[in-house]
Amino acid sequence: MLGSLLKKKLSDEKIANIFVNALFDAVDNGFQEVVSLVNEDPAFVNSPSLKAEDNGPFTLVILVANLSTLESTFEAEQANRVEQLIFDKCGKAFGMEAFKFQKVVREFQHFISRVNHPSKNMIYGMSKAFFYKYELSRFQDEYFRRMQVPNPLFLKRMDEIMQNFLWDWDAFMKKYRLDF
Repeated sequence: MLGSLLKKKLSDEKIANIFVNALFDAVDNGFQEVVSLVNEDPAFVNSPSLKAEDNGPFTLVILVANLSTLESTFEAEQANRVEQLIFDKCGKAFGMEAFKFQKVVREFQHFISRVNHPSKNMIYGMSKAFFYKYELSRFQDEYFRRMQVPNPLFLKRMDEIMQNFLWDWDAFMKKYRLDF
């Protein structure tokens, strides 16, 4: 009870900082494990031999998925302010201007939407985007390779992995009081 009364109050700037830091922390601490699981996945005839340092597409998958939850968590105006701050911070981290980084993110959002169509399930979209961005089709058995679609068993396993990289806004809201 006392803990809920003493919640920390956060501004949009702090929310964006926490978001960006959590994003990079998740990639830094989780991508190596994802690489190991994918490289050893039985859906592949040959190991994709992904490298831990090739985390760019994975970072964008995680970023886009978590950005998609902002508007369902915050009011539209606040979600837009936080999103712009995130573009600014991530742009700086990647050595890009915010508007250029935003363009990259918007293009990646369209890519996920396209490969995920007609589904609206973001976790499924994350898995499919990962599959296509890392060109994993060429490591599958001939049937799925010729169809150029992911093996459904692989996608199911990737969905379980990707679920771990979605931000838990409910827990966040319980811990912090937002400054509106």
